[in-house]
Amino acid sequence: MRLRGTACAAAGVLLAVATGCTGGAEDGAPTPSPAPARTTGVSPRATPTPTPPDPVSLPALMQREHTGSGLRLGDVLDRNSAYTRYAVTYEANGLTISGIMNIPEGKGPFPALVLAHGYIDPDTYFSGQGMPREQDRLARGGHVVLHTDYRNHARSDKDPDNDVNLRLGYTEDVIGAALALRNSGRPEIDGDRIGLFGRSMGGGIVYNTLVVAPGLFDAAVAHAPVSARPQENIDHFQRPDGDPLVAEIEEKHGTPGEDPAFWRGVSPLTYADRVSDPLLIQHGTADDTCPLAWSREAAAAFADAGKDVELRAVPGEGHTFGPRWAAEMDVTEAFFARHLR
Repeated sequence: MRLRGTACAAAGVLLAVATGCTGGAEDGAPTPSPAPARTTGVSPRATPTPTPPDPVSLPALMQREHTGSGLRLGDVLDRNSAYTRYAVTYEANGLTISGIMNIPEGKGPFPALVLAHGYIDPDTYFSGQGMPREQDRLARGGHVVLHTDYRNHARSDKDPDNDVNLRLGYTEDVIGAALALRNSGRPEIDGDRIGLFGRSMGGGIVYNTLVVAPGLFDAAVAHAPVSARPQENIDHFQRPDGDPLVAEIEEKHGTPGEDPAFWRGVSPLTYADRVSDPLLIQHGTADDTCPLAWSREAAAAFADAGKDVELRAVPGEGHTFGPRWAAEMDVTEAFFARHLR
């Protein structure tokens, strides 16, 4: 299903809420979608009013009518024989989000990729900082590359509640990026061929996006993603460092023991049955930042839900990929070539 103009989100949240990666452990298997009620032949006296979802949850994002528009090319930041690099802005659910865009030389339209970077402290982040190798390589391979900065980064608008709300706003920014590309009307961009690529925290955003807005992208890739359970990311990254944000999060949302329903509602594993897009996960066996076990759990959950998912465990590679980065990018580009046709 190709979504245009607006996207009625479909469920999923795992926002990496920590430095480098983020998440949280939760007992039990993913909660299945409720079975349809049996027909009894007896009409109810009144139709019960559905309980609205927690506003900080994947179901809330699913119900929201997402918007993305106003893609604007600004200054030329670089030009070479393969592509031109621009500063850009676009609108996502009422916020202006900055980023960079690489547009290949030659005759388009070209397939487009949205890049979702990993955690970088917003106080030190500069526009386009994340995934520089991938930005260059994918543009040279004939893709329009839109690397989103996210809210609260670089020249983007501010969202003061985003951190305490598990950074779910980043998922909105990625959805808005795809819609802005699709609605841009630019001749260089093929709005019918759009993929999503995230690494580390951005890999968690990939999971969220696939469950919140199934069908918005044609395919997605995650490199070294965070846990699909936000509380696991918090325990792994933030709590050991004494991050004061942990207390704020638990004061507002409760702990997993106090409010397990909330924490189920922010994990994309709970809504694995929502995914409709093929997904490739690549994760190094020597990653000591985001454990490979996190990707194994996520891949198993999506596979158990009957989804098109592939996990590649990359022997000896750490979190950022080194000697095997080029080979894994070959795999990534081949994956997108199969699905962005």
